[in-house]
Amino acid sequence: MPKTAAAVLAFAALFLCSVPMSAQFNGLLPSGNVYGGVSYAQLTNVTNQQSYKGWNASFEALPFVRFPHIGLVAEGAGLYRRGETEYDIAGGPRLSTNMGKWRPFIHAMAGIRHLNSSGLTYRPLLIDVGGGADYKLWFKNFSWRLQGDYMHSHYASAYQNDYRASTGIVWRF
Repeated sequence: MPKTAAAVLAFAALFLCSVPMSAQFNGLLPSGNVYGGVSYAQLTNVTNQQSYKGWNASFEALPFVRFPHIGLVAEGAGLYRRGETEYDIAGGPRLSTNMGKWRPFIHAMAGIRHLNSSGLTYRPLLIDVGGGADYKLWFKNFSWRLQGDYMHSHYASAYQNDYRASTGIVWRF
């Protein structure tokens, strides 16, 4: 009988301690979203402006309980044109707010660009400033995103000022 009582007491202690622990643990896990979509960009190289099409994806974590409108975002993009490929990866803060079904946001990120053109490869630093809005869909935890970005880089003795528009689906967790 003492073994059964000890087992029941141990089970009750674990159960009673796990409930408050899970409440504390849930506060430590960041919430956020994952985005994937298509992109259209106007990129300026040393001599002219060209149009590119491709994809854009991001992961945003909202780790600050006291500041729920500040998130940390990591974003990647692949843009393609005949004979040229470009990959961008950047990260930084994002500010957002909720306005009914809309969630407008702005972000400022820094990263690196990998550009391959006619066999030549460039890897300049990238500054990405932009914003957009998510519209909540009727599916639980899903939104549709419209996003615009201004991207600045410098290589081959020239500044590049590029623009990108993206749209796609967002899954919130």
